[in-house]
Amino acid sequence: MSGHSKWATTKRQKFATDAKRSAVFTKLANMITVAVRTGGGGDPEMNFKLRLAVDKARSASMPKENIERSIKRGLGEGGGANIEEIIYEGLLPLSSVSGAGAAFVLETLTDNRNRAISDIRVAFTKYGGRMVNSGSVLYLFDQVGEIYVLKSSNQLPKDELELIIIDSGAEDYQEDDEGYLVYTHVSDLQKTRLCMEQAGLKVEAAEISYKPKMEIQVSADDQLKIEKLMEALDDIGDVNQMHTNILLK
Repeated sequence: MSGHSKWATTKRQKFATDAKRSAVFTKLANMITVAVRTGGGGDPEMNFKLRLAVDKARSASMPKENIERSIKRGLGEGGGANIEEIIYEGLLPLSSVSGAGAAFVLETLTDNRNRAISDIRVAFTKYGGRMVNSGSVLYLFDQVGEIYVLKSSNQLPKDELELIIIDSGAEDYQEDDEGYLVYTHVSDLQKTRLCMEQAGLKVEAAEISYKPKMEIQVSADDQLKIEKLMEALDDIGDVNQMHTNILLK
């Protein structure tokens, strides 16, 4: 199982575990608000970015009224702070890797970029890493669409399930113990998801993500260091998604 697939699984599990925390609902609310402002309005059927955000909120059992309030905020109703989408990048030197080390791409949703930068810088510094200029590591990743299909929700023979994935227009897919992480072009994410659903598959999650062009293997000590940094970054309220080029085991 690839590290990217493993981290995607870890994110889903942690997301479900943390769903009771108000901080997670705040992240989801910001995601919905920004999707309304930048994706084309407050109708999930016409705004695919909003649909992805609303689906994620529902999977975390976010109350309907919270979702509706976030949509209204995105439409300019009810006031509230202005939320920005900002990508930050970082590097973590590793003893088992020659060269720059572990590359990180962080997608943030924040109403205070100074706070976001400060909190992220503190996390990197704590573990010996640093923030880097825009574009310094982003070129190591491809922006892709990701769809996750759970085996337990789609009890089909392996060959049949994989054939549906291939026929849906997927570019690639990876299997793990729980299901399949399916990759698409960003522009094909909605179409591929709809094809899967029309073929009878239940989609667990769908989002736009950053996939490393090459994953790097590291020692057990370095992996532990990376995981601690990832946990610290994930605990920052402004960090919405994170991506790394390290092969997690």
